[in-house]
Amino acid sequence: MRWDATQSGILDTAGRLIAHRGVGGLTVAELAREAGVSRPTIYRNWAGADEVVRAALLQRVHALLADVPMADSREGIVSAVMRFSASFRSDPVYAALLDREPEVFTRYTLQRFGASQRAILQWMAASIAAAQAVGSVRPGEPQHIAVMMLLIAQSAILSYGTVADLIDDGSWDHELRTALDGLLRP
Repeated sequence: MRWDATQSGILDTAGRLIAHRGVGGLTVAELAREAGVSRPTIYRNWAGADEVVRAALLQRVHALLADVPMADSREGIVSAVMRFSASFRSDPVYAALLDREPEVFTRYTLQRFGASQRAILQWMAASIAAAQAVGSVRPGEPQHIAVMMLLIAQSAILSYGTVADLIDDGSWDHELRTALDGLLRP
């Protein structure tokens, strides 16, 4: 998705506000004031603050995906998903949501399959299809395999903080990598 300079500025402002203080009570008036635009400017693009938050999260996902090239092998896909997972967990906006407002994160990402997950899923399915063409990923509908891969990775990311006292970072990485590789292995 492409946003113009004004839209990008609003979404960047929303991201900063989310990272700094969370989503709770975020209003169009505050967004407009902080972004230096009028409320009608925001309403011309989005129906309200909730839609701006969703768009800001989508913008962050697109930025993270831009740093992860499409892969064409099982090993490449697993490495890329691991790289994306690490970037996602360390992203200031997503890290703040996961740490301070997991219920908000759940509302925006788990209660419905949104545009952010669709962008990730599209990348995964395209990579899986490319890897299937060279025989390094098992046969099957790439979209279906990608859905399961997304669910595995998403669950691991969301549970990361709750299992930190049960598994160290290196073991967490190893076990997630093993699970992803097992899903794709021919």
